[in-house]
Amino acid sequence: MRILAEDLWFPEGPVWLPDGSIVLVEIRRGTLTRVWPDGRKSIVANLGGGPNGAALGPDGAIYVCNNGGFKWAEREGRFVLAGTPDDYETGRIERVDLATGKFERLYDRVGGHRLCGPNDIVFDAHGGFWFTDFGKMRDRDMDIGRVCYAKPDGSMVREVIFPILRPNGIGLSPDGNTLYVAETDTARLWAWDVTAPGVVAAATDVAVKAPHGGRLIYSTHTYARFDSLAVEANGFICVATLGMGGISVCGPDASGAEFIATGDDFTTNICFGGAGMKTAWLTLSGSGRLAQMDWPRAGLKLNGY
Repeated sequence: MRILAEDLWFPEGPVWLPDGSIVLVEIRRGTLTRVWPDGRKSIVANLGGGPNGAALGPDGAIYVCNNGGFKWAEREGRFVLAGTPDDYETGRIERVDLATGKFERLYDRVGGHRLCGPNDIVFDAHGGFWFTDFGKMRDRDMDIGRVCYAKPDGSMVREVIFPILRPNGIGLSPDGNTLYVAETDTARLWAWDVTAPGVVAAATDVAVKAPHGGRLIYSTHTYARFDSLAVEANGFICVATLGMGGISVCGPDASGAEFIATGDDFTTNICFGGAGMKTAWLTLSGSGRLAQMDWPRAGLKLNGY
């Protein structure tokens, strides 16, 4: 594993671009930031709030899940999440022009409910995108999460999966027919069959049905928390695993499970790119670093490229 950049303010949401650079968010700084192959950094946009997950859209823009911001606490020289800030208003989905840094708010509500804490995002082959709404935690209570689907032109957003506890990473199978969502606090990976753009079917082949209709794919054998995820070209799912410090990998039927350690407890995100899609970039958020490593298999080339 090689460290490409340091002094990033809780980086997440890495997006590999064909020119070899990585665009990521710095949640604590409130920015969308570009990291070049030689480690140089430049701020693309000052978004404010708490930019979280990001994805390259079919129009070449970057779409950002902004959670609205966090309180922060410093522990042993590292910054960690510490609740909801006093100036929090709402979460939102934002579109950023990479060339100019200009950004616009696409959505901050779904139906009659505000977006509480959008977290991660993935585009499908039809030009729409799925995203998780993680919610917010307060002193004595927290929001129930959900998964939504939207169009990138701001014309449509709808809730698809509810309720789900603190949904985080989200991804699609190579054929686009399966939606994967990582649940943070339970360290569970769930799947739904996609029957049409923005439509999923509840699982029917399980004895005990979850309230949200998903089928359980994988969970860790010990206490951990799941963060963001990425999918390999062969259909295996790679989930950043907090506490254990690395990436949990499993097949769509939970076969071939393995763990690839990074040595950093706050390994939060992974994306693929480079020659043959066999390079992985990982955000080590607690220590504020972007790492790069050769991956044993090819990652899935995402929609939007």
